[in-house]
Amino acid sequence: MIGRILALAIGLFAGLAASQAPEFAQQYRQRIGGAVDELRRVVGSFDDNARTEGLSREEMIARFRGNSDPAVKRDGDDKEQIVDRLRRLERQQAEVATAGPFARLVVLARGFDGQLARATYLDFEPAWPATSEGLVIGGAGFLVGWLGFAALFRAFGRLRPSRWRRQPRQLRSA
Repeated sequence: MIGRILALAIGLFAGLAASQAPEFAQQYRQRIGGAVDELRRVVGSFDDNARTEGLSREEMIARFRGNSDPAVKRDGDDKEQIVDRLRRLERQQAEVATAGPFARLVVLARGFDGQLARATYLDFEPAWPATSEGLVIGGAGFLVGWLGFAALFRAFGRLRPSRWRRQPRQLRSA
């Protein structure tokens, strides 16, 4: 009896924990949007400066990287990394937008940005799933937790020596 109650409790906990994956993904997607907006602003400003000099973005970065001043070279490297990160995040944002509910989790897991994932984790607020995605994943987590613990409990129950197992009560004769 205790094993069943414990398996149910573990199943409920596993289901609740699993249902947080879609919520985490949703909060991560919001962060992608904010990061893309900010990076576009930064890259746009850099592009404006390059146009003022009569250069393309790539030519301006090459000018920075070809400079003899180490600080200016590092600035060129930084600008190139910012442009690359913007491209990666825009690509991921577009893939997520076209993916279905369950495929979004795969898209995000496959190409997540470490900085955004960490920031999302640090500010993550759990939520009760109200989407079909959250309910299905939560239900799957429940089943895995419940069945996994029940199987484990049964396996360990069979490993106990027979003398520890509960013996049936014998009827007293009067």
